Amino acid sequence: MLKNYFPYEYLDSPFSIDYQKLFDKGFRGIIFDIDNTLVPHGAESNPDVDSLFEKIHATGFKTLLLSNNSEERVLSFKKNISSLHISEAEKPDTKNYIRAVEMLGLKKENVVYIGDQITIDIVGANKSGIPNILVKYVGYGSTKKIGARRRLENLILKIYSRSKYQNRIGKICTMQNEKTGSNTKRRILFCEMNPFFYWISCRKETVLRHLKNFFTKERFAKEISQDRLPNLVSSWHNALIKKGKGIDPVLQENKADNINLACRKMNGLVIHPGETFSFWSLVGKPSRKNGFKEGRVIEHKKLIAGFGGGLCNLGNTIHILALYSPLTVTEIHHHSDALAPDHGKRIPYSAGTSVSYNNVDFRFRNDTDQKVQLLLWCDSENLYGELRSEKEFPWTYKIAEEGHHFHKEGEKYFRVSKIYKETYDRRTNELLKRELNWNNHSEVMFDYAQIPAEQIV
Repeated sequence: MLKNYFPYEYLDSPFSIDYQKLFDKGFRGIIFDIDNTLVPHGAESNPDVDSLFEKIHATGFKTLLLSNNSEERVLSFKKNISSLHISEAEKPDTKNYIRAVEMLGLKKENVVYIGDQITIDIVGANKSGIPNILVKYVGYGSTKKIGARRRLENLILKIYSRSKYQNRIGKICTMQNEKTGSNTKRRILFCEMNPFFYWISCRKETVLRHLKNFFTKERFAKEISQDRLPNLVSSWHNALIKKGKGIDPVLQENKADNINLACRKMNGLVIHPGETFSFWSLVGKPSRKNGFKEGRVIEHKKLIAGFGGGLCNLGNTIHILALYSPLTVTEIHHHSDALAPDHGKRIPYSAGTSVSYNNVDFRFRNDTDQKVQLLLWCDSENLYGELRSEKEFPWTYKIAEEGHHFHKEGEKYFRVSKIYKETYDRRTNELLKRELNWNNHSEVMFDYAQIPAEQIV
């Protein structure tokens, strides 16, 4: 079938991929081909490639090198790279693609394959059910066999360019040359031309998400039960009203009303094994007609008034509940983790989760063997959340933050840190897993004078 020859994406090189965006889309593992993908055929790794892997690992990805070359060749290439590998893989045979996913300890849909040959790399990945990215080859030997294959692939690419199978991952190409660090001249996007075009773009994305939801095989959680499941998995609460310089109290009150309304739509939600929680499938459109008010929203990196403002706060609370559980986050988007100054002890993930109707969703999937339940409610001052289950899970979880500081870049300040999720054995308290959950780089949205001087590096 011709579809097996079509990549999900076709980009210039591994250096042109925005790995943070790839991570935000739910991918957690990357399988790389080596020759002609990362370096010319037979070449050793170089400082650029070594740095690329350091960046990828810092983002939170696991990596594996899948090569048809010998063990000696692969070991020589990866001498400065910490990565799993499979040599003599016999691509495009699918057996070692499947083995690679198993070695990464992930599901196929959370892994992406990156290679340079359609008839070997992409065909093998497609037949294995693994999302994939084709990149332009770095260079190759002069044998006629490879030359003929490349000519065939050029013909396939012409057909692919007219097909419906392009951009199946979408919006993962960086506007910066990551290899050299130099900026390229960026084309002005349609949505940036004026507010009306921005509205059109948002409507387009909303319609596309509705269509995707209609045709998806995902099962969305819908059951609401007033009977609480017996075991408490995680809990969280935070203040509904923020106070401080430049914060509009009316918008804060409206935010609290918006959150309270949304909580009532999902309080008691039961997520059965295999089901997916979707924020917007439960909340619906945050319009005046549906009872929502104007609160603070972020648009083009600016805080403005908008209907449903404040719901990101609710999305963030649900995300924290999921983090302290074995649930699988399948879609998350981040905005600034520095909307307001910290009051008291710094708490990782006090903000930062972004939701925007309905194309910017927050989702998690219940991959456990039991039902879980989401409880959400408000009082006059606080938002409360609980995640409950039928029985106790054998693991506990912690969130750890490293390297927290503020940094000036040009005329702007950013909050910078790395936030990790740690999994422990409940019985022995042994650390089982430590994964980078967010490489935080958030623009400060409050008065710079309120940044603690001792935290500026």
